[in-house]
Amino acid sequence: MSEAQKPKGPVKAVIFDMDGLLLDTEGIYTEVTDTIAKWHGKTFDWAVKQHSIGRGSQDFAEYVIRALELPMSPEEFLTVRQPMLDERFPDAKPMRGAEALVRHLARHNIPIAVGTSSSLHYFHVKTSNHRTWFELFKDVVTADHAEVTAAKPAPDIFLAAARSLGVDPKDCLVFEDSPFGVTAAKTAGMYAVAVPDPHMPVEQYAHADLVLGSLTEFPLEDWGLPGFAR
Repeated sequence: MSEAQKPKGPVKAVIFDMDGLLLDTEGIYTEVTDTIAKWHGKTFDWAVKQHSIGRGSQDFAEYVIRALELPMSPEEFLTVRQPMLDERFPDAKPMRGAEALVRHLARHNIPIAVGTSSSLHYFHVKTSNHRTWFELFKDVVTADHAEVTAAKPAPDIFLAAARSLGVDPKDCLVFEDSPFGVTAAKTAGMYAVAVPDPHMPVEQYAHADLVLGSLTEFPLEDWGLPGFAR
């Protein structure tokens, strides 16, 4: 742990991103996007993908269409994509350590929420086979939440989650896998712990308070949270 990444806190609430952090959906997005790209003779490779992680749906569509020069509108892209994602998302698996950490925090009555760039529709589809532990969250703030006017890297999603939990933003900790999400958390005045895709350049997370390889590495007690031994 570097000097810049020493633990802070203590924190009073924890907010989790979902895609690539709680659930392994990034591979599904990649598969579907690459399928659409190949219909037009293009490839959705890592050079393009790394800049798409953490974007909201509209922003994602606009970026991919621009980067790959696809002959379609964002609306057409999203319409074509939806049934393909709906079919695959229920198969998404939990990320390493995610369910255990969520259950642990809930058991110790730590306020927890989800703050995701997904729509409410996609949230329900993705979590359809994981309801027992997603029901432990006190709130879920999605991109189409009434209080959200801008997607990440804007702080709206996380600020709405903090209001719902009744906790000051400065006392909230956010887990994120994307640079956009870390920016959103820091702009909201919260602590940000990054758990990036291993292919992501670590320098893109220089603004995070801590960078981990997986949620299993998070030092709970260093942040004023009950450890797993308790």
